Amino acid sequence: MDTSSPRTVQDYIDEVPRWPDNTLVADVSLTSMQWRIWGLATAGKFFEGLVVFMTGVALPLMSLEFHLDAREKGLVGAASLFGILIGATVLGGLADVAGRKTMFIIEMVIFTIFLSLVSVSTSFAWTIFFLFGMGVALGCDYPTAHMMISESIPSRVRGRLVLSAFGFQAVGAMAGTVLGYLILRERDSVSDWRLMYAAAIIPAILVIIGRFFITESPHWHMSVGKTALAQREMEKLLWRNPRYPKKVLLTELPPHSRAGRIGFSQLFANEKIRRATILASVPWFLQDLGTYGIGIFTPTILAASIGVPKSDASNLSDVIMQDMMGAKGAAAIDLLLVVGIVAAVIFADWIGRIKLQVLGFIGCALGLFVASCSAYCTGNVKISLIFAGFIIFNFMTNLGPNAMTYLIAGEVFPTRYRGIGAGFAASFAKIGAVTTAYLFPVLLQHIGTATLLYILVGTSLAGAWVTWRFGIETKGRNLEEIE
Repeated sequence: MDTSSPRTVQDYIDEVPRWPDNTLVADVSLTSMQWRIWGLATAGKFFEGLVVFMTGVALPLMSLEFHLDAREKGLVGAASLFGILIGATVLGGLADVAGRKTMFIIEMVIFTIFLSLVSVSTSFAWTIFFLFGMGVALGCDYPTAHMMISESIPSRVRGRLVLSAFGFQAVGAMAGTVLGYLILRERDSVSDWRLMYAAAIIPAILVIIGRFFITESPHWHMSVGKTALAQREMEKLLWRNPRYPKKVLLTELPPHSRAGRIGFSQLFANEKIRRATILASVPWFLQDLGTYGIGIFTPTILAASIGVPKSDASNLSDVIMQDMMGAKGAAAIDLLLVVGIVAAVIFADWIGRIKLQVLGFIGCALGLFVASCSAYCTGNVKISLIFAGFIIFNFMTNLGPNAMTYLIAGEVFPTRYRGIGAGFAASFAKIGAVTTAYLFPVLLQHIGTATLLYILVGTSLAGAWVTWRFGIETKGRNLEEIE
């Protein structure tokens, strides 16, 4: 390739060097900076899985300390998710204005402050507020972490690396459940839930420090007309030993491709962008209805279904024993989240996003239906159906919709409003998460587990249809080509 003529950002990132006879170099590894960005982007997803799903373990102790009813338990589960809803749009959209790296740092600072505050909270009201604050920061991470990775790496591995980073949400979910179990086993205090959150403070501080030492997205610099800065950041991003390319010369973007005044109305401005917005938002909303309801309340459902002492027990030792039993079963089930995301990483750039999302939604419906059948059984059959159903659900959601909705939302929008587009999709999705987190304990009490699971079977099938109807396949496509 002629290195003396200007090229686009993605041309440089996607370039595969050749030997003198034009044979492609067999192994083209990512640079150390590209790996550093990927590693720091995994942290936000890990923390989200950790604190959101650990809430399911912490909730019984919070309930005992603050004397919570079903509605207040729902508020605990929904607080951080409502924060994600707000943060994904309000802060995530700022990544189109202030820059990806700037918001990448700010979000983690906000998260660490509220994480520290929730661990010393002395009242129910303050706990809800601090959980909400953590959620705002995690919401910002949805678009920014995706963009930091996808705008810095070759198109041929974009799906695998974005999804493997997203997979740390599942790792965090399992880690949060295990951490909660270990603290419950070693201690015997109603305030143990505070220690669960406090354990993440030091790792979060280390992530803040690391995020100062990465490059800003060259794609973003170009979208705001800062060509010289984009070239400088490209040289840092692609630094190798021996150095290649020796000099970066970027093509100026046409005026219509540069960022301007961006509002939500532009996400519905024409048929093409409306299709992208519907695809990015509606299936994600339907997926979150099931994933967060099942994820947060798996310990509660298991504890209620396998004959552990009732959840309204007021004796501390009974509550801790029940909580440990639920957490232990949930940890085993959460392992399938990790297995599912590994499968998604393997197949996303092979089978494609749309087919995997449709298949995953159908698999989720199957798993939930199997679990619902436990309502008509007793003994070991009942327990086996619950575990089998939740295992199928967790595997299929991370193979399909939980992973693919995140990946698609960061790929189908143009660079100049990728942040607000992906942020809007995440926020719209979290309406579903907040709804199910708040209503789940109330509905469990009033309509029962089986009816609730039947409803989620229907929403999963609806997600499959919407995905198929509005599908835009982005597998292996250059971001500039998609734009």
